[in-house]
Amino acid sequence: MSVDLRRAEPSRGGVLSVVLACLALLLVLLTIEVAAGWDPLGDLDRAVSLDAVALTADTTWLLRVCEALAAAFATGPVVLVLILVAGWAAWRREWRIATWIVTSGLVVLLGNPALKSLVERPRPPSLGELHDIGGWSFPSGHSAGAGMLLVIATLLTIITTGRGAKRRLLITVWSLLAVAVAASRVLLGVHYPTDVVAGLAFGAGATLALWILIATDATRLPSELAMLTGTGARQAAVILNPSKVGEVEAFKARVRTAAATHGWSEPLWFETTVEDPGYGQTLQALSAGVDLIIAAGGDGTVRAVCEEAARTGVAIGVIPHGTGNLLARNLGIPLNWRDALDVAFGGQDKAIDLARYRTDSGVDTSFLVMAGLGMDAMIMTGVDDDLKKRVGYLAYFVSGIKALRFPGMKVTITVDDAEPVKMRARTVVIGNVGFLQAGIPLLPEAVIDDGELDVVVLAPRRFLGWLGIAWKVITRRKRNTERFARFTGRTVHITAGSSTPMQLDGDPVGDGTEITAEIRPGVVLVRVPVVPTSSV
Repeated sequence: MSVDLRRAEPSRGGVLSVVLACLALLLVLLTIEVAAGWDPLGDLDRAVSLDAVALTADTTWLLRVCEALAAAFATGPVVLVLILVAGWAAWRREWRIATWIVTSGLVVLLGNPALKSLVERPRPPSLGELHDIGGWSFPSGHSAGAGMLLVIATLLTIITTGRGAKRRLLITVWSLLAVAVAASRVLLGVHYPTDVVAGLAFGAGATLALWILIATDATRLPSELAMLTGTGARQAAVILNPSKVGEVEAFKARVRTAAATHGWSEPLWFETTVEDPGYGQTLQALSAGVDLIIAAGGDGTVRAVCEEAARTGVAIGVIPHGTGNLLARNLGIPLNWRDALDVAFGGQDKAIDLARYRTDSGVDTSFLVMAGLGMDAMIMTGVDDDLKKRVGYLAYFVSGIKALRFPGMKVTITVDDAEPVKMRARTVVIGNVGFLQAGIPLLPEAVIDDGELDVVVLAPRRFLGWLGIAWKVITRRKRNTERFARFTGRTVHITAGSSTPMQLDGDPVGDGTEITAEIRPGVVLVRVPVVPTSSV
C-alpha cells in the first residue's frame, strides 16, 4: 500500500520551482550581505536583537519556552525525528520518501556548519546573558533544522491527508512551530534576525529542492498517457450513496468538471437507497452500455457495485466517502475524493479478486476486503453511527474497547483440502487485502490479485495478551502459535462452537456458526493510479 505522491503537486505548474527560487534568492542575498560586509540591515539587526533579549530577560516564562525549544530542536532530537519518519516511510515501502528524508537530513545538518565556517559571523554581543553557546552565528542551525522539518511535515501532511480543515490546521501548526523556533534564537540573544531567516531559507530550500529531485519525477504524468490506459471509453455512470457523499450537488459539479477535463461526456447518475445499496443501480448502468462505473460511498457501496459488475469487463472507479475505505487504501487510491476522481477518469484498470461469502444463517453475497466472526464483528455491531460521523474510524476504537471482553470461542478452520484445525479464538478474520487503517499489516501477505484468501486467528488469553498480539502484527510475525496463527488458501470454511457475530467489509451481517469464503480471481476491474515507468 502506498501514498499518492501526486497530491503534493500544486494545481498550478511551476509553483514549487518558484518557491524554491525565492528561498534560494533570499539565502544568497543574506549571505552576501553578511559575508561581504555590505550591511544595510545591520542597524535593524542589532536593534531587534537587543530589544528581544531585554524582553526575554524580564519574562521568566518566555525564557523557559525558548530554552525548551532550543533543547527540542537541537541536533540530537532532530536526527531522532528524521530516523523515526524515515523508518516509517521504509516500513510503508515508500522508498522515495525515505531516501528524500535521509538525504535532506545529511545536506541540511552537514551543510549548515559549512556555511557558518564560510561566513564566520560572530554571535550577537548579548551572548552569554541568557543562553551560553559557542560557534559562529550565520546561519542559525536550529532554524535550518526547523525549516527542514517544516517542509518534511508539510509535504507528508499533504500526501497523507485530504484537502480540508484538518490539512490546513496541521500545516498551520508546523509553520507556527518553525517560526517559534527561529524567534526563540533571537529572544535568547544567540542569533541576529538575519541569521534565523537565512537558516529557515536554507533548511526549507534544500529540503524542497531534494523533494523536486527525488520525488516529483513520479508525481505528474502526461495526460495523454493516462487517457491511453483503462477501457478508453467516454461514457460513465456514477452510483453514489447520498448519506455518505453529503453535498450531492457540489459533488456532481466536481465530477462533471473532472469528466470534462479527461474527455468524458456528461455522466449518468444513480443514487443508492436503504433498500438497494447499489445492485439495481449497477444493473441499470450496465444496461445503458456504460464503460466506466464510478462508485461513490463507503466499502459497502463499492462492494455492491463491484459484485454486480463482476465479469462484465466494465471498470469501476472508487471514490471513497466512507469511514474505513480499506479497498481504496490497499489499492493506493487517494482518500481525498477530489484526487480520486482523477484516478477514476484517468487511471489504469487493474483486475482484482472478489470473494464469495456464505453463512449458515442464509447470507450469500461477496466481499472485497475482509470478513470474519467474533470480536471484530462485535466491534462493527457496537459502533455508534453518530460518533462515527463525527470522528471517523476512531469510533471503531471506542467500540473496540467495549468489545475487549468478548469471550473466547472454539473454532474449526478448514483451508482448501487440508485437515481441519481446531483452535480457541477471540476473532477470526478472512482477508482479500492485508492492511487496516494507518497501514497496520493485519495480513501482510494478502494481495488483492493473488487468487488466494488469507486468514488470521487472534486468541489472547487476557487483556495484556493483546499487547503481544499487537507486537506480532506490527512486526509481521510469521510463525503460528496457539494464540496467533495465519493461513492461506482459495477456500476457507470456519465453524464456531456457538452462535457468534459476523461481518463482511465492516458491515455486521447477524449471528451464525459457519462461514464459507471462496476466492473468485480477477473478476473485477478497478481503476487505480497509473504506475510510473521509473521508481526507486
